[in-house]
Amino acid sequence: MGPPSNMYEKFGQYINGKWQKSSSGETYDVINPATEEIIGKASKANKEDIQKALKSAEKGFEVWKNTSPWERSKIIRKISDLIRKKNDALSKWLTLEVGKPLAEGIGESNGAADIFEWSAEEAKRIYGETLQGRSPDTKIHVYYQPVGVVAALVPWNFPITLASRKISTALSAGCSVIVKPDVITPGCVMELVDICNEAGVPPGVVNLLSGDPAYISDQLLSSDIIKKVSITGSTRVGKLILKKAADKVQRVTMELSGHSPFIVFDDVDLNKVTDMAIFAKFRNNGQVCISPSRFYVHESKKNDFTKLMVEKTKKLKIGNGMEKNTILGPLTTKKRLEEVEALVETTKKEGAKILCGGKKPAGFNKGYFFEPTIFDGVKDSFTIMRQEPFGPLVPILSFKDFDEVIERANNNDLGLASYIYTNNLEKAHKASELMQTGTVAVNTAVVALPEAPFGGIKQTGYGREGGSMAIKDYLNIKYTHLGIH
Repeated sequence: MGPPSNMYEKFGQYINGKWQKSSSGETYDVINPATEEIIGKASKANKEDIQKALKSAEKGFEVWKNTSPWERSKIIRKISDLIRKKNDALSKWLTLEVGKPLAEGIGESNGAADIFEWSAEEAKRIYGETLQGRSPDTKIHVYYQPVGVVAALVPWNFPITLASRKISTALSAGCSVIVKPDVITPGCVMELVDICNEAGVPPGVVNLLSGDPAYISDQLLSSDIIKKVSITGSTRVGKLILKKAADKVQRVTMELSGHSPFIVFDDVDLNKVTDMAIFAKFRNNGQVCISPSRFYVHESKKNDFTKLMVEKTKKLKIGNGMEKNTILGPLTTKKRLEEVEALVETTKKEGAKILCGGKKPAGFNKGYFFEPTIFDGVKDSFTIMRQEPFGPLVPILSFKDFDEVIERANNNDLGLASYIYTNNLEKAHKASELMQTGTVAVNTAVVALPEAPFGGIKQTGYGREGGSMAIKDYLNIKYTHLGIH
């Protein structure tokens, strides 16, 4: 049924090219969200481990920045190949720790391989420029150099994808990196870091610290060695990290909370659109920063859209992600379950009607399971329209015209992703231009791709992961004014 629990003992902290126990020997329990059983005990880093990792990454940076881009590229490509080879182990880690169905885990692992493959090519394409000087005997050279040691703070919902984005880009730029997985999903990231080692990444270039996220992050950001931070997480935590990074003037890339509008105009095939809505909304049980969370449907189509959504949602199989045909696994933590339950109660009290779901499914005595839930009678002022649901909750509202829905959809502090559905090319183009989000999906449910710049605006943060622009966040710009005499 997946990696044995003693794998946590095999791994631990990864410092200077070696797996090792924490200096204190402390561990913490990792819980399977489908069964509430302890999968195993993972190593918990202390201050001594963190300092060792920092020194290791500092030395690793000196080695890696002097490794040629072509050599870096070969090693990064090898990581990609090994991820594909070890897809089975990685996907099972994801299901055991996160709870997502095995098919989703396989998809995430394959996606991580694509990310490393893309980054391998980017390592060879760090372009500078040369400008003519003001006189015949001067030249201006603009070029890029790696920023230094990177702290990669990885959340629990897509641990392999998001660790891959951060590690691969750092490696392609010539940076060393210290990865901090969440306590909920350490095994996934440990397996990925072990693959980096197997691929031939030199000691000290990739390091991993497992343990209390807040403590490790605080220690890393207090160090002069860390020159850049990449975080995916909540806006609340992102703001704390940003304040901390300010003390050392560390460069920060932040992809934070989302609250994505899903706009359905009156000229679409509702069967197709509801299929895309189901896929986008219920992937990883809605625990996705780009998950659509506010559904605006043209008033002429709202009843039919709602009816189809309810019919299709009721057919989704809930169960352990390891079981065949499971579409919805559990929520990942007890805390997440309690927060989803509380938001459902709040939404009901504010006047919404539950059309399906709204409770724990029958027959599940163990596990953090919750039924996918569709609401009608929701107003823009409700809590669910302001607070990121991060669960399988679908509030459906109607709108009358184009300008109105764009204004309502943009009336939010968060700006990560938005979804537009229309067969009118002019309307699609205009809507995508007007949406105040970093990414827009038009007539598709897919947003995040290795070859495209991913990130948000407003209080969702700044900086990009993926695409040709991502590597720039890991590089310093240098300009040399050269006199030729």
